[in-house]
Parts: sequence; structure tokens; C-alpha cells
Amino acid sequence: MALSVAELVFLLLAPLLRRGPRRRLRDRLVAVEKARLGHEGAGPGGYAFLAVRCALGLVGGYVAASGTFVAGLFLAGGAVQVLVGESDPVPLEFPGVQLTTSSEVLALTCALVLLSLVALWCLAVGAAERLVAARFLGPGSQEVMRRRIAELTSTRSGIVRAVDDERRRIERDLHDGVQQRGVALAMLLGRARHSSADARELVDQAYAESRNLLDELRDVAWRIYPTALDELGLRAALAGVAERSSVPVTVHDGLSGRPVSEVETALYFVAREAITNAVKHAGARDILVVLGQDERTVSVAISDDGRGGADPAGGGLSGLARRVLALDGRLEVVSPAGGPTTITATLPCG
Repeated sequence: MALSVAELVFLLLAPLLRRGPRRRLRDRLVAVEKARLGHEGAGPGGYAFLAVRCALGLVGGYVAASGTFVAGLFLAGGAVQVLVGESDPVPLEFPGVQLTTSSEVLALTCALVLLSLVALWCLAVGAAERLVAARFLGPGSQEVMRRRIAELTSTRSGIVRAVDDERRRIERDLHDGVQQRGVALAMLLGRARHSSADARELVDQAYAESRNLLDELRDVAWRIYPTALDELGLRAALAGVAERSSVPVTVHDGLSGRPVSEVETALYFVAREAITNAVKHAGARDILVVLGQDERTVSVAISDDGRGGADPAGGGLSGLARRVLALDGRLEVVSPAGGPTTITATLPCG
């Protein structure tokens, strides 16, 4: 309670002090509170924290002191009566029950009950002080570690799911596209082998099918991981996506340099998935990709003029969110019904 009184005096005199001494006294009081509470938060605290802590300390201290004082009176009175051996009978009446006890027993009982309530009150005030410290000073080191462990655990399982989803999609692409074209090519070559009259026509069909097969293989390989991303960078890889898109895609490059490999890869896959969704599901007629960078983060924002209504919990977007979260980034999806849709991924530079 003495510290609360000191904080109250400081808050009342703070407007009269110069800025430098006022700030030093504030920081010293906050440091004392951190040491007393065992809190290691990195937040500045400030006058709001001191004001709330002061009010809580004064009210809590007053109630605790008053309860302890009254309990002491009961305890002293009961002890004196026990030592002297003089006590008065005290009748207690409850609905359907009548009891008679002695005054010293009643006094000692009231003292014990009050002391128990004071102890519970002190525990509640201590818990409230820790909540106030967490609110104004930020979480402590143990809480930060607990949150980080929970985040890493969730991210690890999310990465496993994302990898499994990507494998399933590659398998579907190979089965529905490449495999079917390979079967058709084999059938044409088989017919040409056993035919004499229409051999040239069948060979021409087989040649056309082989070209389609090669294009399909090239597209699957590009969707898995484009070599241009490693060799030429994110701008060239996105240019390749724009060339393959059936909808006009405009790319604005605001990067001052190449991000680290894993960040660059995540930005590429976010942009590619968003472009694919806009073409397939949103009916977009124009897509804009903007790459940006500041001192600490890099970002990609993909906007389209489609019908909107994209579900962030859907398979594709949730997989992207897990990929971005694994790199301590964040993915934001703004897609009202009727459009437009904007998907933004922000990741740390390094």
C-alpha cells in the first residue's frame, strides 16, 4: 500500500515536474512494480499503468487493512475472555435451529473467518495486478514462450497438412491430365503400328498428342516449382504466370532487392494461387499483382474484379495461410460478395 501512496503522490505532482525528472520517476516506479510482480514484459507501461495500479493498490490495501484490523479486534477480545475466564452466552437462531455459544468462541470464529476472507482478497488483488501488468506492460517471458510454442506446434501440423494437400493436387494433375494424354498417345501409336492405310494420319495425331503431353508436363512442373524463380527471381516467375493466364494480369514490382529464398517462394505461391482462384472461381476479367517492401517486411497484394465471396477457410487459401504463418507472416483476405477480392501476404524480410 505504501507503494500505491507513492504512486498517487507522483501522479498528483507529475504536472508540476519537468519532463526529464518526471519521466525518470515514472520509469523507476514502473521498474519497481515489475520487480515486485516478477513481470518481464517489455511494454513501456506509462501513466495509465501507474494510475490503474495505484487505484487497485489503494482499494485493495484499504480493504485488507480494515479487515485485518477488525479481525484483530475480534481475536484480541476473544483471547482476553479466554484468559480471564469470563464469557457471556450468545444465542444463535436459524430457521428451525436454535444454538447457544459463548462470546469468546464467536469472537475467535469471526476473527478466523475475516482473516480467511482477507487472505482470499489479497490473492484476488494479486491476480488483478498481474492482469493489469500483462495488459499495460505486455506478456511476460513465460507467456511469450508459451504462445510461441503453441504457435510453432500449430504451424508444424499446418505445414504437414499443406504438404499433403499439395501432393494430392499434383497426383490429380498427373492422373487427370498427363496420364490421360499418355494413354491416348499410346493408343494412337498402337493403331498406327497395325495400320497401313491411315498410318500417316494416325502419326500426325500422335505427334499432336505428344506436343500436348509435353505442354501438360511443363505446366505441372511449373506449378510444382518454377525454375525461373531460382534463376531470375520473383518478378520473372510471376511474369511467367501472367503469360499462362487466360485473364490479363498486371504485375507491379516494388521490391528493392530479392527476398530470401523461402520468403520469395511463399510470395510466389500466394500470388499464383490467388491468380488461379480468380480465373477459375471468381470470373475475373482483370488481375493486379503488387509487390511491396519496407524496412522489415515484404508483401504481395493480388486484386481482381471478380464476383468475390472467397472463403479464407477453403482448402487453397487455408493452405496458403499455413505456409505464410510458418514464416511468421500473415495472410489477409478481403472478399465481399460481389467483389472485388484482395489477398495480401506480408512476411518479414529475413
